[in-house]
Amino acid sequence: MSMLRFFRMKLCLPALAFLLTISAALPAADKRPNILFIFTDDHAPHAIGAYGSKINKTPNMDKLARDGMIFHNSFCTNSICGPSRAVILTGKHSHLNGFMTNGNTFDGSQQTFPKLMRKAGYQTAMVGKWHLKTEPTGFDFWEVLIGQGPYYNPPMRTPTGTRKYTGYTTSIITDIALDFLKNKRDKEKPFVLMYQHKAPHRNWAPGPGYLNMYDDVTIPEPATLFDKWENRTSAAKTQTMTIERHLSTNDLKLNTPRGLTKEQLATWNAAYGPKNEAFRKAKLEGKELVRWKYQRYIKDYLRCIAAVDDGIGQILKYLDDENLAGNTIVIYSSDQGFYLGDHGWFDKRWMYEESLRMPLIVRWPGVIKPGSTNHHLVQNLDYAETFLEVAGVAIPEDMQGRSLVPLFKGESPADWRNSIYYHYLEFPGAHSVRRHYGVRTRTHKLIRYYNIDEWELFDLSKDPDELMSVHGKEDYATVQKELEGELARLQKLYADNEPEKSVKKKKNNSKALKRKARQVKLEKVLHLEKPGGPLPKNLDPSAKPLTVGAWCTPESGDGVLIAQGGASTGYSLYIAGGKARFAVRSEGTLKEVAGDAKIEIGKRVHIAGTLAATGKLTLLVNGSAVAQGPGHLLPGKPFDGLNVGNDAESLVADYPASTKFKGSLEDIRIYWGVLDSRGLKAWSAK
Repeated sequence: MSMLRFFRMKLCLPALAFLLTISAALPAADKRPNILFIFTDDHAPHAIGAYGSKINKTPNMDKLARDGMIFHNSFCTNSICGPSRAVILTGKHSHLNGFMTNGNTFDGSQQTFPKLMRKAGYQTAMVGKWHLKTEPTGFDFWEVLIGQGPYYNPPMRTPTGTRKYTGYTTSIITDIALDFLKNKRDKEKPFVLMYQHKAPHRNWAPGPGYLNMYDDVTIPEPATLFDKWENRTSAAKTQTMTIERHLSTNDLKLNTPRGLTKEQLATWNAAYGPKNEAFRKAKLEGKELVRWKYQRYIKDYLRCIAAVDDGIGQILKYLDDENLAGNTIVIYSSDQGFYLGDHGWFDKRWMYEESLRMPLIVRWPGVIKPGSTNHHLVQNLDYAETFLEVAGVAIPEDMQGRSLVPLFKGESPADWRNSIYYHYLEFPGAHSVRRHYGVRTRTHKLIRYYNIDEWELFDLSKDPDELMSVHGKEDYATVQKELEGELARLQKLYADNEPEKSVKKKKNNSKALKRKARQVKLEKVLHLEKPGGPLPKNLDPSAKPLTVGAWCTPESGDGVLIAQGGASTGYSLYIAGGKARFAVRSEGTLKEVAGDAKIEIGKRVHIAGTLAATGKLTLLVNGSAVAQGPGHLLPGKPFDGLNVGNDAESLVADYPASTKFKGSLEDIRIYWGVLDSRGLKAWSAK
């Protein structure tokens, strides 16, 4: 060997060793699977083709089911939007994560699965509906709706401020998710993307390309559309979520929507204008009117789902095109189920099957056998633990669910749960569904409505529609006792140690409300010469006496002059059946007074209502009291806003017809405090 060659080798060997050392220090490409979590709001499983829908088709969701596993016993812990999301993030029941109702604020400092996965090397992203009030934490990238967000032209919260978009919200959320995957993703890391839609949440506004979908078909009605809620507790009869009485004119698309561009509004009116005109000419009543409302509601709901399904198709195509599908777990779910006319209802909240059930479809190539079905009892409580096991992250001991990974692999663990626990807490609240908790097994369900001390027991094998409670029946004494014991065991297991405490704390505060009301000084808080323009959003009538009224010239015998609030708490001054009425709703309970004489059509009249500090209601026509009766002060600020000439959100009163006022309104006023006789006389003498 020449001296020169020896010298070159001597120089190269250290360099080679150095390069090998550097190479070993560099991390290998992370091969852990990506996670795409697709989440919607209020999507009932019985509106998915793979679950046997008789009313619509969902080709992209169905493809996921064919390629993966569909869960037929998937349930939520608390059937309402925000709480379900908090359970998924934390793996803990509502009473432990602190987000028990939509009125709560999520504590973003607590442990969540995105934080743990981010720490373990995953890139985390959140796009779409967040609905937890505080800013998202634990995410490398996030862009979310503000609160519920609108169906059109949404402003989106980002870490750097608000970004305004023009277009249909479902499509915009899909575009943001695709942009993250294409341009913002770190391709050296596995990702978890929470791609979460507003749709198909109320008020079910379809996108421009879906406005005429289903126009030429009649959607089958559920067998229980005209349920009378017999053989169950009183809770089923005091709710405010019926197709018949509680869908607003906004829900039914009988009003012109706000916030659309000129082009969007023209497209909307071209679709709904002729259909609405045909409805008005038909002058439907009774069951035929209910059937029309059901068709309008369910078609709009399904139109919203169709847009979501198309967006899912775009995302799945991108995964295929970029060769990501083979190493990406795709999960489809929704925060809870929903009533699609079942029991005559819309909305959710109950422990009854339609709102308790959640869709859950999972595709994991190479792990889940295509076309699999699963019947184990699973809950949204299990999602966080599942994601962590997939990522190879230790599951914290304080999480309360179980990883679904063994089920994905086709295993059937001998110690898997045989029952689930449920607890709904948002009462008083929208739709007036009483607080309740319960236990469900594969065959039976026990529910306790604890603030009215009533129980239900259902034999699901014999009564899948839950039409007949067998609680207290001798034939079910053994089953009832076993379920009571199981309920107590689950409450202990999940540390729901004082499930009725929050109700007891709020027991009867009417004296305190009256004390506050007596201290209110007279104040005019609204004065409009005519309707139109923006209305104040911060009016808070809680614990206040009040006076509301207006001059009007009605063109029909029905319509709302002024309304604030909705089905839980609020007040309404209106005409129904030609007679003036004043209504106040407190914690779901309605009190109202009505005049005896009919208001003349086409004649100018002054109508006012007062709510005294004692809770007394007074209705006045042309300055004279025509009706008085007991009412109640409002215990809190209503969820729904102020409306003039309509009750356009959830309904304060049980209106027999359209809430839209036809005719002229003028000199519209609201006072905190009761206007004295001199003031009322001067106002009504104009």
